[in-house]
Amino acid sequence: MDFAQNYLESTLFEFRRYKTMGDATFAQLEDSDILWRYHDHDNSISQIVKHLSGNMLSRWTNFLSEDGEKPWRDRDTEFVDPFTTKKAMITSWEKGWQCLFDALGLVNSDNINTMIKIRNEEHTLVEAINRQLAHYASHVGQIVLLGKMIKSENWVSLSIPKGQSAAFNSEKFNS
Repeated sequence: MDFAQNYLESTLFEFRRYKTMGDATFAQLEDSDILWRYHDHDNSISQIVKHLSGNMLSRWTNFLSEDGEKPWRDRDTEFVDPFTTKKAMITSWEKGWQCLFDALGLVNSDNINTMIKIRNEEHTLVEAINRQLAHYASHVGQIVLLGKMIKSENWVSLSIPKGQSAAFNSEKFNS
């Protein structure tokens, strides 16, 4: 397997993993939960999703031929007027991720070294993909933390629950 194929498979795996973490968080929430904020100046899950979707649509639409910061994007409005239902929020979430996955499906060994622009700054495709992977991971982490705060003792862990590492490792290494 060449570098480009290995890199793309690895990043696609990671993007899917973070999407799945968000999906699993949303499954535990009610409509009212997506609007909860720790403080008035903080973002709700709905606002974070609106921002992520806006970013994904801007960055990945025609990403090989246009700047990743589209003239039609209004980033500041992504943090106001949040979605008020999980259904609307998830529809936007799915649209953003689909745009990303469709775009990454266009990347191959022949174009992996293409230079693209984000906010008029040149990036290699690898740099641009890494930039977005880190950005999305940080926001999905926020979504998960907010979900945990909202659900409190009713939160269902998305990884190895506290106090169960030894049992998990025993199963992994002794089976």
